[in-house]
Amino acid sequence: MTHVVILGAGLGGVPMALEARKELSKDVNVTVISDSATFHFTPSNPWVAVDWRKPDAIKVDLVPMFAKKKINFIHAAAKKVQPDQNSILLANGETVDYDYLVIATGPELAFDEIEGLGPHGGHTQSVCHVDHAADSKLVWDDFVKDPGPIVVGAVQGASCFGPAYEFAMIMETDLRKRKIRDKVPMTFVTSEPYVGHLGLDGVGDTKGLLESEMRNRHIKWITSARVKKVEAGLMHVEEVNPDGSVKQTHELPFKYSMMLPPFRGIPAVRDIEGLVNPRGFVIADKTQQNPTFRNVFSVGVCVAIAPVETYAVPVGVPKTGFMIESMVHAAAKNIRCLIKGEELRHEATWNAVCIADFGDGGVGFVAMPQIPPRNVNWSAEGGWVHMAKVAFEKYFLGKIRNGVGEPFYEKAVFDMLGVHKVKSKAN
Repeated sequence: MTHVVILGAGLGGVPMALEARKELSKDVNVTVISDSATFHFTPSNPWVAVDWRKPDAIKVDLVPMFAKKKINFIHAAAKKVQPDQNSILLANGETVDYDYLVIATGPELAFDEIEGLGPHGGHTQSVCHVDHAADSKLVWDDFVKDPGPIVVGAVQGASCFGPAYEFAMIMETDLRKRKIRDKVPMTFVTSEPYVGHLGLDGVGDTKGLLESEMRNRHIKWITSARVKKVEAGLMHVEEVNPDGSVKQTHELPFKYSMMLPPFRGIPAVRDIEGLVNPRGFVIADKTQQNPTFRNVFSVGVCVAIAPVETYAVPVGVPKTGFMIESMVHAAAKNIRCLIKGEELRHEATWNAVCIADFGDGGVGFVAMPQIPPRNVNWSAEGGWVHMAKVAFEKYFLGKIRNGVGEPFYEKAVFDMLGVHKVKSKAN
């Protein structure tokens, strides 16, 4: 009996399991391996960090949902993927064999690459994981009782910038609601070459929209920034010229800081020749297949994507939710092709549809494809974005709780808008 294993149960892994179960015949075993038995909706973490959401509100218990959908679940951490043996060694000593593997682990958060960064032994907070966000909320509670300067942003090597902008604006909105905004100088620090780059060389006028938003909210910014180290209450930053020389150094005092860290591949896949790049991200083509190990696919943030440009300060490429879903659909359809002995004919479009909430407004954008040059390059702002993000959170969590990948009406709406997840060649 054919065995398809999905490693990871996050924004890529859970939809992948549901889509695989939908696409593949009943005699194919589908198994998910994850070190967490709980799915959490990562885009809501900034709300958790300011107590606009409780952690349990954005979590889903995977065990009953997977059982209902006839998907096997192994609650264990992976120690090492062994693609030459078609197996995964688990941390508990067990080995799981597979015929096809989909790696959907997400990244490892490389706080250790910058001295003093991160919530565990460092001096900055994080919204990358729901547990980090819950811990940040406790720090936020103390901060608002005795406010001071905030430094927020994303360091060199980060591959996702939207949450940094979201959290900066959400904090600013929360401070205004508390009537203490006047006591909090705010500085946005980012490795991006300009505000609104987002790792994508901008989408529409995200540069103008986000610069205007930050001016209106009195948030200063430093771009092309390299964080050297973080001490208690003080961040050391170099502002870098395009040629790599240091333009200016900054010592930024803070009472609260959240900085998105560098990303890298998890230890279970790192340093496997042919599988991953030097940072440990999984190499995959547009069919989501690894070119060396042809029965291995990958979806989500763990996929290796080259940056849009080479910059003096490293700027990674984000993998947005819709883009991840396009990877998921292509991977599931192509595994079905391989099982049936057919050539792969489905490619992920890597289109991006994104909404960034600012607490009382926000920015939405459509990039088709996500990596320029594009056929569609659109962005807009307004109060509707906040309501759209709230609605999408409820909708997506509802899908996961009910074990639904893509309802027919969701596909119909996107097809009507001309926003597709997969492009397929005829047989």
